[in-house]
Formats: sequence, C-alpha cells, structure tokens
Amino acid sequence: MPSLDVLRIEDLVVSVDGKTVINGVSLDVSLGEINFILGPNGSGKTSLAMAILGNPKYRILSGRILFYGRDITRIDMEKRIQLGLTATFQFAPEIRGITVRELADEIAGRYAIPRARVDKLIDMLELEHLMDRQINVGFSGGERKRLEIFLTALQAPKFVIFDEPDSGVDPDSIALIGKAITYMLKWGLKGVLIITHTGFLSRHVEANRAYVLMNGKIICRGSAKRLTRHILEYGFRMCERRYRGEV
Repeated sequence: MPSLDVLRIEDLVVSVDGKTVINGVSLDVSLGEINFILGPNGSGKTSLAMAILGNPKYRILSGRILFYGRDITRIDMEKRIQLGLTATFQFAPEIRGITVRELADEIAGRYAIPRARVDKLIDMLELEHLMDRQINVGFSGGERKRLEIFLTALQAPKFVIFDEPDSGVDPDSIALIGKAITYMLKWGLKGVLIITHTGFLSRHVEANRAYVLMNGKIICRGSAKRLTRHILEYGFRMCERRYRGEV
C-alpha cells in the first residue's frame, strides 16, 4: 500500500513583486517523515515555505499544494493554520511584559496539552531557567530556537516547517532541538519539513529524504543521510555539477 502524502507540492511556480523565486518545484512529505530542503542563502528556501503557508505576497503562478490530499493552493493562510499547517521562523521577536511560563500556560491550556507533556518538553529542551523571564529578552541564539520549538510543540500541529532551526545555534542546542522534533513525532505531529543551509540537524534526527534547492529549482534529491553528508563535505555546487537528479 502506498504511503500517504501529508504534504505534496506539484510543479510549483511562485513570484514575488513580479520576479519568479520558485520555478517548477515538486516534492512530498509522507506520513511520519522528516524531510530536508537544503540550499545556500538566497536559493528560495524561505520563499517556498511562505508559499506553502499561503503568505499573500508570494503569488502562485502555477502548480499545486496538497495537504492530506486536499488542494490548498488558493485558500488563505488562516485556513491553512486551522488545518494544522504551521512553521517556525529564523528570527523570533522579543516580547516584553510577559514571561515564557505565562505564554506557555496560555498555549497549553488552549490546546489541552497535558501538564506532564509540557514539563517533559521543558526538561528536554533545558528551558527551566528561562521560564520566568520575558520572552526572548537577552536570550542567546540557541535559547531562542529552543523556545520556538517548545511553543510550536504546545500548539499540537499536524505538520511543521522548521525554517533554519540550526542556523547560528550552538551544537548542544542543535542536539536538543533534534531530540524535541523526534519526540513531537511520537505524540501527534504527522510530518516535518526542515529548511536549512547547513544540514547539521541531520546528525540528530532520523530524516528520510532531502532536496537541494538552488535558484528556485530542485537540482538534486535523495537519501537525507547520504545527501546531507555530501553537502557538508563538498558544498552545494559540487552537488549541482555531479548529480543533477537522484542521489
């Protein structure tokens, strides 16, 4: 029996302010999978994420986005979020006047997350020392990313796009983030797409497939372990010259 695609993108073409930023991208994430999109800065990775989420600035010229088999290409961002599609972004803002604990309790209550699960995530991501501080005020890069993962997990999403969760983050935090993402898959998360230009997180999650995006196009795809190892060793240009297809 074929696996169920939680997210499927078919020949997507996207423009911003009249400029094509995604050109014919096709990929899929099946039930329970963690997949990577790798590429250098400016390759179109975040633009692809914005198009998937339904940001109106990113105009879909052709192609389709399917979520659990439903065509969501033309529905608005709010509806996509209601369906269980969410994302974390590279730069989390500071929020003064409210503590991490207050926000976490509000979110956990709204989504009926058991207290034991909240506490486990706090321990797993080593956040206890931050819980009574204002959100992201004076936090390190690793602390900000770990908090973002924590708050996202409390929303019980069905599918998450993690945008650069390992960028500018210390190795210990990368390991903790990988552990938390794996844990999320055990209690309700149905699929994960990780956008990254380093691939370091591949050392801490059991990913399935990876895609390399350059100039708005997928230039190669294949086993996450094999492809991320190749990128870390040789870089993106070698992948472009050598493979041009399945790795």
